[in-house]
Amino acid sequence: MSESEISPKLSLVLIHLFKGILFRNEQPNLWEDLLNLQTQVLDYVRVLGLKLEINETEGYAWLTQYIAEDENSLELPRLISRRPLSFQVSLLCVLLRKRIVEADKEGGQLRVIVSRQELQNAMLVFMPEKSNEAQINEQINTTINKVIELGFLRKLKDGEQLEIQRIISALVDADWLGSLDEKLASYTDYANRTA
Repeated sequence: MSESEISPKLSLVLIHLFKGILFRNEQPNLWEDLLNLQTQVLDYVRVLGLKLEINETEGYAWLTQYIAEDENSLELPRLISRRPLSFQVSLLCVLLRKRIVEADKEGGQLRVIVSRQELQNAMLVFMPEKSNEAQINEQINTTINKVIELGFLRKLKDGEQLEIQRIISALVDADWLGSLDEKLASYTDYANRTA
């Protein structure tokens, strides 16, 4: 693809995807450009060993690293780094996914809104008991902010209300959900052991 063939719209879509997740509700024009330029985006990222993942139903897109399926394939260096999630971040992601499942069972709300206080209360059950309640609340707030930074939560105007982004379903998939209660029990056990 020569320099003259790359449109400014394609450049904007690619740059946004390289920086993180593209949400339809946050960037509707860029989302339309992505859908219109999907073949070009796929061709471009494939050269770099990346795959374009799009969930049109939920309205989000992101890039993932292509994993060689046979041993004869050339193993490319990782362009997208893997970041291990801390206990607290993993726990909050599981709780958010559980909340989406509950909302879907109740009536299929498109948007799932929670307050910071609700998330704090849900996480307190799994936190090791410490004498300093302020320290625990600070830890939980730091965790919530990290999950916002990762793109799984979005702040609403007042800052206290948060929208759970449905891309959490891509991280916490059906396999995770199948053993959700087991995972929550292991988080409780971990919290008790570290207390």
